[in-house]
Amino acid sequence: MTAITLIVGSVYGGALQTARTIRKELAAEGHPVKVLEAPRIADLAADDNPLLVCTSTTGEGEVPPGLLPFYLDLREQMPMQQGRPFGVIVLGDSSYGDTFCGAGDLMEEALLEVAARKVGDTLKIDALETTEPEAVAVPWVREWLARLP
Repeated sequence: MTAITLIVGSVYGGALQTARTIRKELAAEGHPVKVLEAPRIADLAADDNPLLVCTSTTGEGEVPPGLLPFYLDLREQMPMQQGRPFGVIVLGDSSYGDTFCGAGDLMEEALLEVAARKVGDTLKIDALETTEPEAVAVPWVREWLARLP
C-alpha cells in the first residue's frame, strides 16, 4: 500500500479534522498516513512518500500560521523534491473572491518550484457549499491515490 505524508495547515480546525479523517479512512484500507500538524522542512528528508497538503486559507488568501514556517522555509531553502508526487486539498470561502483558496495556490507554487510533481487537480472546498469537507476530501484522495505511480 502507498504511504503518504499529509502536511496540514489549519486555522479553526477544519483542515486538521479533514486530515485526521483522511488518515483514519486510508489507514483502514492499509495505507500508512503520517499527519504533520506542524511540518518542518526536515520532515521532507525523512522519507520519499507522496505529499498531500490539506490546508485552510486565512486572511486574504494566506497560508495559516501553523503551516507558514514550512511554506517560508520551502521558498527560501528550496530543498529539491525532484519528481516527488504531491496533491493539494484546500478549504476556503468563495465570498473572498480572488483570494479564495489562496493558501492552496501558494503551496502548489512552492512545491512546483522545488521540482515536485503535481498529481491531479487541486481540490478546492468552498465553506459556503460544503459543511463537511472530509465528505468531499476522502473520495478525492482515493482518486488521487489511484493516479500515483
